[in-house]
Parts: sequence; C-alpha cells; structure tokens
Amino acid sequence: MTAYNTISLFSGAMGLDLGIEKVGFKIRVCVEKDKWAAQTIRANTSIPVIERDINDVPTDEILAAAGIGRQDVTLVIGGPPCQAFSTAGKQKGFADFRGNVMLQYLRVVRDILPEFFIMENVRGLQSAKLNSVPAEYAEYEPIKDVKGSAFHFMVAEFRKLGYSISHALLNAANYGVPEKRERIVVIGHRGERVPIPSPTHSENGEFGTKKWNTLRSCIGDMEHRTDMHYTELRKRSRPYMKILKEGQNWRNQPEDMAMQAMGKAYFLSGGKTGFLRRLKFDEPSPTLVTSPTMPATLLCHPTQLRPLSIEEYARIQQFPDSWTFNGRLETIYKQIGNAVPVGLGQAVGQQIMRIINGQTSANEEARNNIHLIQGTRTQQTGILQLCLDNEHTISRKHCRRYNKMERHNQV
Repeated sequence: MTAYNTISLFSGAMGLDLGIEKVGFKIRVCVEKDKWAAQTIRANTSIPVIERDINDVPTDEILAAAGIGRQDVTLVIGGPPCQAFSTAGKQKGFADFRGNVMLQYLRVVRDILPEFFIMENVRGLQSAKLNSVPAEYAEYEPIKDVKGSAFHFMVAEFRKLGYSISHALLNAANYGVPEKRERIVVIGHRGERVPIPSPTHSENGEFGTKKWNTLRSCIGDMEHRTDMHYTELRKRSRPYMKILKEGQNWRNQPEDMAMQAMGKAYFLSGGKTGFLRRLKFDEPSPTLVTSPTMPATLLCHPTQLRPLSIEEYARIQQFPDSWTFNGRLETIYKQIGNAVPVGLGQAVGQQIMRIINGQTSANEEARNNIHLIQGTRTQQTGILQLCLDNEHTISRKHCRRYNKMERHNQV
C-alpha cells in the first residue's frame, strides 16, 4: 500500500490532519509551538511533535523527525496563525516581513517541493496588504500597501516553484459540517490544477445536494448530559438569557430591556446578532470562536442556561468523542475553536486523492455549482479581478500596478 507521507505545520489540535488521514494520507510529523496543542497531539497519537516556533525549525530537522527524505513527501498541510490577516484584527499583513509565519510555510514548501500542499486561512487573507517589501522581493514594490497584495504575493511565489494553484472561500456547512464556518483554502499541485471540491450540502438542498446538517443532528443527544465541561455565562447576561428562547437574541426583548442589556453596544451599527444569542437546534452552529461567552459572539445552548461545552464544541468540529484535549478549560476552547473542521479537511484531501487516482480533472469546476452555493466561492487569481472586486478601495493607479504585475508574473 502506498504511504502518502504528509508533513503537518501549525498542527493545532489536528482537525485538518484528521480529515486528511481519513482519505489515506499519513501524518509523519507535526510542528506546533503551543504547548497545550502539542500535548493534545501526544495524548492521542504517536506522531512526533516538534514543539517550537517554526522560525527556529530548519526543514532538515522536520524531515529527520518524520524519518523520511524530501523525495518521500507527498503533501504538506497547515494553517499559519492568521491573526495578522483577520478582518477582526489590525491587518498588519507582512509588516514584519521576514518573521511572518506565512513565509515559513512557503520556506518549507520551497525546501521540500512536495507534489501537493494545502494551506488554509481566514477570509481576511484575501484583503491583507503587503506593506513591507525587503530587497529580495523588490519586484512586488509596485503593489505594496494595496489591498489583497499579500495574498497575491503568496500565490505568485508558489507558482514560481512550479505549482498550479486553486483557491476558494469554502463554507464548511456545504461539506456536511454542522457549522457555518468560512475558510480560505489554497491547494497547490506540481501538475494540473486540483479542482475545488464540489459542495455536498447546501442550506435548502439546491442542485442535488443534501440539506445542511444541523446542531440537533450533531449534539441533540447531549442536551441533558450532566457531565459537561464549560465556562459559566457572564453574570450580567444571565438574567436576560433566562427569558430568551431557542434561536432568539437581544432583539427579542422589550426595547427598554434590550437597551439595558446591551448597554453602549445598543447604539453600535451592524446587525449585532451575536449579542445575547441562543442557538437554534435546526440550523448549523455559527462559527465556533475561541471563547463561547464573549459578548458579541455568545454561543449559548439552545435550551440550557449555559454556553456550549467543550464536548459539544468538539462534536461540532467533528473530532472523535474519544479525542482527548489537554490544558485548562479556556485553552481547550481555544484549541477546538481554532481548528479546521474534520469534514472540511476530508473534503479537500479527498479531492487531492482523486487527482492521485486519476478520478478528476482540472475542468471539473466548470461542471459544478460551487459559485451558486452560499459561502463557497472560487477566488479569481487574476490581478485585474482583484481590482474589480475592490473597486471602491483600489485606485486606478493601483489597478495599473496590478496589471503590470500580472504581465510580469503571468498570475
């Protein structure tokens, strides 16, 4: 049997890894600097773990820990920490260019040149700016400080290594995960493009897909368990949560009560749907965040006066019930909340395995409906398209710069 050796970077609690292994890839080594996530890996597997910052880990050390040579690696996977690229953060992008862990992912791929790689990230990566350009990357100076330039840089550099690239914003709910969670997925292949996997599910079962899996189908049997582990709701929110029913939030309270409950947040713009929110059993979960009791992203159980437990978090992210998480309660929430749902990793891994087995081709996307299903959109890599997508924030001057880069790099 062929061993499709895989190197895992930024492994976390191994959600992506478990999905990849389900379709036949073998994780040979994990690189993860967080001590609790590293302990979680060791508690559940015998896979070697390099528990250090990837900036300080040479590629040769990764290969030695894996017990294989460069030529034996089929796949490199990983999701570099994405805080700098998140739309919820300050979008510092590549301000500290050389120390950015995105470059370390690129470095490992460059050193090994595996047949395939998978890189996942938050949707904010699409708009992150390349706001610092060292001399060795001077060719990117024309697009410095332009929205979307950091992502363009990564794609262009992967292509220089001989990879064909496909990438898309995928909603995990469209692949059978009981959670609406959007992630950018980038697939590289030293051969023909790997088509983005076709959705298997959609909100209403459009185009021959199944309907989204719901919270009830996932954690309904856990509703009355008494052995759950969870943080308590904030004291201030408890009186208001008591009167809210399944699927309701602060808007379902009388106006005077809502104003009192929300405080200053009442006057903020936006939908504010995450405030004082009870989840609905008959819908997928919203995106699991690293703490279920944050005011703006509250994840209160549909019927119980408590947030989702770590056991429910793990079930939603599709970890096996037997999977052990190490650390304090808050660190376990963080590990699970930062993970890629197992089912999403499996869908992407299955698509690569189909390429390996000659069961799919690069023109498959022309025949499926991924553009039409909510939260699953292929991203155009052409620079002119980036200009069009961001016409309100990118000047004509920057568009000319983009077009110049497109002609130069053939991206």
